[in-house]
Amino acid sequence: MGDSELVVNGRATALASVPEDERLLDTLRWRLGLRGTKEGCRSGDCGACVVLVDGRSTLSCLTLTHELPGASVTTIESISEDPVGRVVQDAFVAEGAVQCGYCTPGFVVALTGLLKELPPSAPLPELLDEMQGNLCRCTGYGSIVRAIVRAREATR
Repeated sequence: MGDSELVVNGRATALASVPEDERLLDTLRWRLGLRGTKEGCRSGDCGACVVLVDGRSTLSCLTLTHELPGASVTTIESISEDPVGRVVQDAFVAEGAVQCGYCTPGFVVALTGLLKELPPSAPLPELLDEMQGNLCRCTGYGSIVRAIVRAREATR
């Protein structure tokens, strides 16, 4: 066990006695009470647990907390404070891409990260390909694809 510090949603957060095998997903949900990041598969296959670590989309179920000393972590709880995150959230609402909402935080955070990582000239098929790691069981993806297109156009 060790002590660690993260910046979570803009706040320095000291984490005492975090076991070396504790996943960031568990730290966020159970130590910090940030339950917007969802647990889906715990194997990196569904994307429900995506957060931004130092601005990059990261699967929190595959990331060990102790490997991130001093990192900045952004979860769905503060994504609207980011101008791109706000645009993405608005696009998901406008296109009705929220259905049950379980996968939505992962989609919103992943898309926010990708829109910041990829150049504005990146072709739409590349962006959609990058989003394939996020799964939804409710929407049939039509509304999600429309939300991705809307957010991309609004941030270009």
